[in-house]
Amino acid sequence: MSRALVLNASFEPLSIVATRRALVLVLDEKAELLSGTGRDFHSARYSFAEPSVVRLLAYVKVPYRTRVALNRRAIFLRDGHRCQYCGSTAENIDHVVPRSRGGTHSWDNVVAACRPCNARKEDRLLSEVTSMRLRRPPAAPVGRTWMLLASGGLRPDWHQYLSVPAGAERVLTELSA
Repeated sequence: MSRALVLNASFEPLSIVATRRALVLVLDEKAELLSGTGRDFHSARYSFAEPSVVRLLAYVKVPYRTRVALNRRAIFLRDGHRCQYCGSTAENIDHVVPRSRGGTHSWDNVVAACRPCNARKEDRLLSEVTSMRLRRPPAAPVGRTWMLLASGGLRPDWHQYLSVPAGAERVLTELSA
């Protein structure tokens, strides 16, 4: 099933919905069609463009701040699929303060790492391993765009409406493929 990006009246990304739901929003005059997929929905008498991006006509206030789930895919996306110790391609995740030493499984303690760096660090603290240091401190991603990026499968016509977080530009093309 195809999906469509739903934008708030202020062009802020809100969610990704099924294209049928996006079409209903347009037909109920709750949203306007900004971009189509090039395909059509057909009824007995009418033909409607399949939506790819719709914008709500009335502003919707989001009452809470969304949090991105902590998982491998989101960590790799945040870190641009790069090892945070040496910069090579990441294959694993690493706890900066190992869990065996009281470290938590949280955004500010988990980074992407390559196999050699992960094996070299083992269950030690960074201060105990010579010549290893973080390229940048880990932090929780902010904004709705991260939630949308983590859902995967972004269409190329969505990119202009999404503010892409640092380190994720290269990953967008991989997710779109």
